[in-house]
Amino acid sequence: MDERLPPGLYVVATPIGNLADLSPRAAETLRRADRILAEDKRVSAKLLAHAGARAPMAVYQDHTSEAEREAIVARLGGEAIALISDAGTPLISDPGYKLVRAARAAGHAVHTVPGPCAAIAALTLAGLPTDRFLFLGFLPPKAKARGDAIAEVAGVRATLVIYESGPRLGATLEALAAQLGAREAAVAREISKLHEECVTGTLAELAQRYAAAPPRGEIVIVVGPPAAAEGASQSDLDSALGEALARLSPSRAAAEVAERLGVPRKRAYARALQLAAR
Repeated sequence: MDERLPPGLYVVATPIGNLADLSPRAAETLRRADRILAEDKRVSAKLLAHAGARAPMAVYQDHTSEAEREAIVARLGGEAIALISDAGTPLISDPGYKLVRAARAAGHAVHTVPGPCAAIAALTLAGLPTDRFLFLGFLPPKAKARGDAIAEVAGVRATLVIYESGPRLGATLEALAAQLGAREAAVAREISKLHEECVTGTLAELAQRYAAAPPRGEIVIVVGPPAAAEGASQSDLDSALGEALARLSPSRAAAEVAERLGVPRKRAYARALQLAAR
């Protein structure tokens, strides 16, 4: 029989589709935990049976009250409690951070058992830049709020990662295409499951594809960053680099100026080296 875990909160990542993706450490943690917190006990029952975990389950989700959260935290002094989500890594687009924060504030140990995450898995499938990305979770369902959220990140020079449902996919892609233009994008669906697919194209092409045929399953939209602008003049570049080089190394000055002026980093770095050598 598995020995008990030391008391504390264990944040355990679970498979996003394929049960074989449950790590041995995650399975062992679930078997040894005194209590397991799940978003939906019916959804998690199959996973726990697969792992051989028999600890009692309790519900922890968006509607969990502060009083209930305090009661959970009070148990952490003497119990090992595992937090899981319906699929993937807890705290990614769910309310688990409040429990982690409360546990830490009360002086209890918090451990992470890392594993699958749909946002990261989609990035690996999309073939878009991954050196800088911004996770947006679910965009607001109403058109005005959704448009405002897109406008807020339109100028961010990073790949965008968005969760979406099948019925809303077409409208979201249409809004993204209207506000972000002809960016490369991907729609990843049913990741790690039998019917996994990742469809790539421009935002407009994807919006047209899914306009009348909403797909099933859990969906991640990945949108490439805006194209690098070449519009800054040489004098603008030299002026900005001259100021930055007074404070920073050539590489850091180039990175700062490239971001601010929207020029390719290679161009800024090459010019920074020339100016620094004078």
